Amino acid sequence: MAQLDTLDIIVLIVLLVATVAYLTKGTYWAVTRDPYGDSLAQANGVKSGKSRNIIEKMEETGKNCVVFYGSQTGTAEDYASRLAKEGAARFGLKTMVADLEDYDFDNLDTFPADKVAFFILATYGEGEPTDNAVDFYEFIHNDDVTFASGSSAEDQALANLKYVTFGLGNNTYEHYNSMVRHVDKSLRHLGATRIGEAGEGDDGAGTMEEDYLAWKEPMWAALAEAMGLEEREAVYEPVFDITEREDLEADSDEVYLGEPNANHLQGASKGPYSQNNPYIAPIAESKELFTTPDRNCLHMEIDIAGSNLHYSTGDHIAIWPTNAGKETDRFLRVAGLLDKRHTVISVKGRDPTAKVPFPSPTTYDAVARYHMEICAPVSRQFVSQLAPFAPTDEIKAEMTKLGSDKDYFHQIVTDRFLNIAQLLEIQSKGQPWSKIPFSLFIEGLHKIQPRYYSISSSSLVQEHKIAITAVVESIHKPNAPHILKGVTTNYLLALKQKQHGDPNPDPHGLNYAITGPRNKYDGIHVPVHVRHSNFKLPSDPTKPIILVGPGTGVAPFRAFVQERAALARQGQKVGKTVLFFGCRRRDEDFLYKDEWEQYKKDLGDNFEIHTAFSREGPKKVYVQHMMRANAAEINRLLEQRAYFYVCGDAANMAREVNTILGQIIAEQRGVPESKGEEVVKAMRASNQYQEDVWS
Repeated sequence: MAQLDTLDIIVLIVLLVATVAYLTKGTYWAVTRDPYGDSLAQANGVKSGKSRNIIEKMEETGKNCVVFYGSQTGTAEDYASRLAKEGAARFGLKTMVADLEDYDFDNLDTFPADKVAFFILATYGEGEPTDNAVDFYEFIHNDDVTFASGSSAEDQALANLKYVTFGLGNNTYEHYNSMVRHVDKSLRHLGATRIGEAGEGDDGAGTMEEDYLAWKEPMWAALAEAMGLEEREAVYEPVFDITEREDLEADSDEVYLGEPNANHLQGASKGPYSQNNPYIAPIAESKELFTTPDRNCLHMEIDIAGSNLHYSTGDHIAIWPTNAGKETDRFLRVAGLLDKRHTVISVKGRDPTAKVPFPSPTTYDAVARYHMEICAPVSRQFVSQLAPFAPTDEIKAEMTKLGSDKDYFHQIVTDRFLNIAQLLEIQSKGQPWSKIPFSLFIEGLHKIQPRYYSISSSSLVQEHKIAITAVVESIHKPNAPHILKGVTTNYLLALKQKQHGDPNPDPHGLNYAITGPRNKYDGIHVPVHVRHSNFKLPSDPTKPIILVGPGTGVAPFRAFVQERAALARQGQKVGKTVLFFGCRRRDEDFLYKDEWEQYKKDLGDNFEIHTAFSREGPKKVYVQHMMRANAAEINRLLEQRAYFYVCGDAANMAREVNTILGQIIAEQRGVPESKGEEVVKAMRASNQYQEDVWS
């Protein structure tokens, strides 16, 4: 009888599984193919069923140097690739690049003494590891870390490990470069030997590239001495083979024309949607928020109904940008590829550890338009790499000077906001640089990254629509030959103008491919995914909150106030909500002016807004000044355990707000300023003080 019962249970389970599979059409178990992930897995040998043993992988492929990266936006990955390539070219190292999340580290104590590991680590958020570095960080930073052999810190388990490390941070954050500092400390505690100094790059000061270049030369010298390496003349060797495919037409079903993965190529995009698999979302509505004709600020409502995407108030939405047609044309023209833009190419790594950063086969046009950051700031090191391929010796000499003289480079390139194609075009007076191998562009230019925006709507109020608030970037310097145009915000502006039937949706001739690859973006659509954030309202809605958000920093606070107003309309008790908002003029850029008035009606005395208009009076007034003017109220609310939120520019505003809050607390409570600073630090530690800031 027991045997029959067991059989019955098995049959029921089989029926249940079959039913779920049928009802979900298999999507519950479906894994969306990610060409970036696939190529990365192939690069590192981490396919299903393959080893996660980095030492085994290095032995299999004959490598003596692995460059690990912890990257959130791709920058650390880019530096890792550059270091691996330079180590191979200059010193003959057998290098590979590795994503930290693709390997286990419990056998790191058996790392051979004749090999070296690099750790290129970005710090994310408030001193946190990047998503792909979380497991590594938690393992190596554990006070009781024990390796598979049983060795531990007491045994100096990593005595054989030689390592190099460089961190990417932002000094506007309290926990500047904490990831690399903590990992370096943990590795040394375990007995590992660091080669050279632990480098630190500062994105907040805008010196990341120069910090990196200044660090790497003494590092290479130290490494060469430690490992007995001899420097040789670096000769360019392509990482990728580029094969032009005469057997394929650009409109062939197997050719990627900008699609991120196979599902999109086949026209059957499926979830789950993520940073490797965007949802092509319709823009339900869009409008202009500024009243002045020379500046634009967009409000957009993005429809996620039916996508199974979910967001919570305070989260971020990622917009996948497209490079402007004007800059795509410029890049292809200066590379000597304009006439071959629709030629199909296959891209393959020459080494089994080389990672192809986009799907293949594809076209030159698709790579330039959808996959490479052709509009990004130019790297001085990349300029040096391009110099040997200059059309003339005169241009080669000028490029060499730019690559070696940081002050001259800043004057000619950085300060004039030139992208790579603009620089090459100016240097050669329009003459093509047809000698540059296309592989070198792939290696030297970042993979284009999604841009993240604070969601300006409440998930309680509009579950299936995500609002964003974005100023369109357009900067012109008198000595710059081109206006700096924000890639994503101008793309969104073109979508908005198209949606409103503007006969000239690209007023600056940028010519975005609004309908997407193969014109599949019917109507007005944009690729997106959602990134969850810790920037959240208190779980108890009766708690008071203080919000500081000038300009578009007010975006998440519109969502916060919108949610509290909805709760109040439902009859729930809501705590005091105080907003400090700043802009230039009340009649030009006072974002959501009418909405605040409605929320005031909904919330009554539980909502206050303090405004700072910087260009209306004889003196400039900012949110910091309004905080000081309302110091007593701020302190009173903090004594009631109010939560304090800041959103906006990290370099100036957020840092000043942090300082002023400490001063307010000290002054109002009659204690030393150092005590006020301690209170603010304690608020941060307990999540009572939260920031959503950018550089």
